[in-house]
Amino acid sequence: MMFEKCREILLRECELIQKAASLQKLIEEAVRNREWTDFEGHFIALNGVEQDIGLMEKEREGLFANFAAADALNANGPDLNDDKGRFYAMVSRLPAEERNELTGIYRSLKLEALKLRMANDTLMSYLSGARATLADFLEHAFPDRGGRIYTKNGAPLSHDMRSMVLNRIF
Repeated sequence: MMFEKCREILLRECELIQKAASLQKLIEEAVRNREWTDFEGHFIALNGVEQDIGLMEKEREGLFANFAAADALNANGPDLNDDKGRFYAMVSRLPAEERNELTGIYRSLKLEALKLRMANDTLMSYLSGARATLADFLEHAFPDRGGRIYTKNGAPLSHDMRSMVLNRIF
């Protein structure tokens, strides 16, 4: 029972991480190719996947926490205060085949999550660089505006990334 439930949760998390990676790749390609038509839709979909991942993480953590509470390990056992320690304590009670399968899935999940985080950091660095370059250009091109960007009605615009949409003509 514990094996099947844990396996199901880990596999669903892997699927969600892969889905998030593909959506992030779409966003990255849209930014690099300056395709803004469905840009907001990509973010909405990515936020939905992020919420699903959060729910799966809570379910996984709950499963590990329930095991840790029910298990009476000695003081020399693994640290049950973190997710990794609880997972390995749980799988140590399983037969070798099941243990190997779950640890393989768990390691794969952690690796994919790390890749996703690195890709996200790279994209954010690219966006920050592009934003800084554009802000410097606008500051030098229009020093009288003091680094502010205005709407067509003359109201100051916020400085978040969503507020900056440029036409094809300056």
